[in-house]
Amino acid sequence: MKHDQNYWQKRYVDHITGWDLGRASKPLKSIVDKIENKELHILIPGAGNAYEAEYLIEKGFSNITVLDIALQPLLQLKERLKNTDAIAIVQNDFFKHEGSYDLILEQTFFCALESRFRESYINKCHELLKKNGCIEGVLFDFESKTNEPPYPATKKEYTNLFQKKFDIINLDRCLISEEARQGKELIIKMKKND
Repeated sequence: MKHDQNYWQKRYVDHITGWDLGRASKPLKSIVDKIENKELHILIPGAGNAYEAEYLIEKGFSNITVLDIALQPLLQLKERLKNTDAIAIVQNDFFKHEGSYDLILEQTFFCALESRFRESYINKCHELLKKNGCIEGVLFDFESKTNEPPYPATKKEYTNLFQKKFDIINLDRCLISEEARQGKELIIKMKKND
């Protein structure tokens, strides 16, 4: 894998984290605000500094798993959240992770994966989700030729990829993106089809 654990660890250590807003994004806050069941088991893959996990805790959720391949952001998160047991912080490769979740919260993880891993991502999400489980969050929607994350994709590509394993409930332009991401994000909700 081109972007392995060492690659991501180095980016965090060297503070090359342009995606990091320093807080939960407006779209993810909006998604969390609409969730009524605070008992859901939630996975945040490729979580980095996981500000959305802090927001979930603030809103009363208590079954959160944060997963990242890099150790550095998880150490920082452990320090920030040392007084709560509402969260499990796990350093692991997403594709090796085992668990059972009601919701996978997606932001910037999918776009960090080289395109050859995208179908594997969808299969792994399907495996990790319980019956009627969902993926919710945002995906980037733009075209470009880049050799570094974020890797581009389009609504059409997402539809083709996800519809094999998920019912697409929402895949629409995000109208509340952060300023730098305006017009480049789709808000998503995909329900596992069994």
